[in-house]
Amino acid sequence: MDDISKNLKKIDDNTYEVPIGYRPGMRVPGRIFVSSSLREMVEPGTIDQVANVATLPGIVKYSMAMPDAHLGYGFPIGGVAAFREEDGIISPGGVGFDINCGVRLLRSDLEAGAVQPRINLLLDALFQAVPSGLGATGRLHATDAQLTEAFLSGAKWAVEEGYGFEADLTHCEESGHMAGADPAQVSVKARKRGRPQLGTLGSGNHFLEIQRVEEIYDEAVAKKFGLFKGQITIMIHCGSRGAGHQICTDHLDVLSRAVKKYNIAIPDKQLACAPLGSPEANHYFGGMVCAANYAWANRHIIAHWTREVFEKYLPGSKLDLVYDVAHNVAKIEEHEVDGKKERLYVHRKGATRAFGPSRREVPDAYRAVGQPVIIPGSMGTSSFVLCGCDRSSELTFGSACHGAGRIMSRSQAIKQFKGTDVKSALNMLGIVVKATSPGMLAEEAPQVYKPSGDVVDVVHNLGIATKVARMVPLGVSKG
Repeated sequence: MDDISKNLKKIDDNTYEVPIGYRPGMRVPGRIFVSSSLREMVEPGTIDQVANVATLPGIVKYSMAMPDAHLGYGFPIGGVAAFREEDGIISPGGVGFDINCGVRLLRSDLEAGAVQPRINLLLDALFQAVPSGLGATGRLHATDAQLTEAFLSGAKWAVEEGYGFEADLTHCEESGHMAGADPAQVSVKARKRGRPQLGTLGSGNHFLEIQRVEEIYDEAVAKKFGLFKGQITIMIHCGSRGAGHQICTDHLDVLSRAVKKYNIAIPDKQLACAPLGSPEANHYFGGMVCAANYAWANRHIIAHWTREVFEKYLPGSKLDLVYDVAHNVAKIEEHEVDGKKERLYVHRKGATRAFGPSRREVPDAYRAVGQPVIIPGSMGTSSFVLCGCDRSSELTFGSACHGAGRIMSRSQAIKQFKGTDVKSALNMLGIVVKATSPGMLAEEAPQVYKPSGDVVDVVHNLGIATKVARMVPLGVSKG
């Protein structure tokens, strides 16, 4: 793409800069972390969005895009930006509609040879046990009081209700719940959408996947994470469902008016925002935290039902939680800026936290090495576990990519691929797939994503997070 070559300044083999002046009003440069091969997959619109974010008040150091970046709502998906508490903003466009969409990795004590002959049976059972798809409703039938508790306490509430174990909480980002939830900022409509959906997978790129550990890159760290070659792992990718989508929608309406009220100039209406400390910002943050906690409870319940399936068909097997990471959320974190520590609101929109061993937020079990960073592939490609490094705090406010990143829209994918053909091709590779519709398989065909290994190599080579293990899919349940 000639425009990209012309407008981006190469800093090193994996870093390109969008200079101040690319767009009027930029307060900081943009930084796009891609290799030379991935650079050609970055749309001009994504660069524009990186530059747009750089115009927002209070932004610190850079507006950033991870190697899986592509066009999103407001911020690019894969976008990261931090804002000072005293003069910054908070923007739903920097979080996304599926608040705390995230990934949970369970490790088994089973080797692939014991599971692969039963993969069809297990996948059928998981597909039945965990409802999936657009508008899917769960088995839980939560009351309004239970929903409020999920908003307030997240995975902790799920454990109290009998889903999962107390020990799981120490292996979740934020121990499975964020402080600051305000259920008063969740509308009746958001409650109505969220109440029946606890314990459901959702649609789109969400999945529940049975995997085999194919390769170990770092034996010492893999041992800390409890991973070994040939092992069966389970990856769960989902978020806050209709509740999170409605919370985002409701507050976008309010913040669109706040931009005018506080006289904030934005180059794109999708960057609606409010000054930190304002009532509008506080209300959005309180609602966003409710959705984030709901998502942690949701993944916790799904993990519990997954364990039940494995216990039924492989009695005595164990599924322990490696880690659970969020990748659509704004967090209050302390980072060093120009030699001094500051409290910042770090927006990660399609980006995963990648903290190294020096950060107190890393669980005790992993403090010696750094947090697990879980990067899913697509249905037919590898997923990766990496280990967060302290260099990430210097480069990206402790952030890494969150997946492979799309290179084709869903509408384009449906025109180009047939779900039945995608399923047949995956079966030829030894991957069993179940989905709610053939169209969903077409939308999520492996070819619509960047090569996951190339994306992961960028963060590995930069020292943001280093590779620990690679997993390949054996069975995939899709919404």
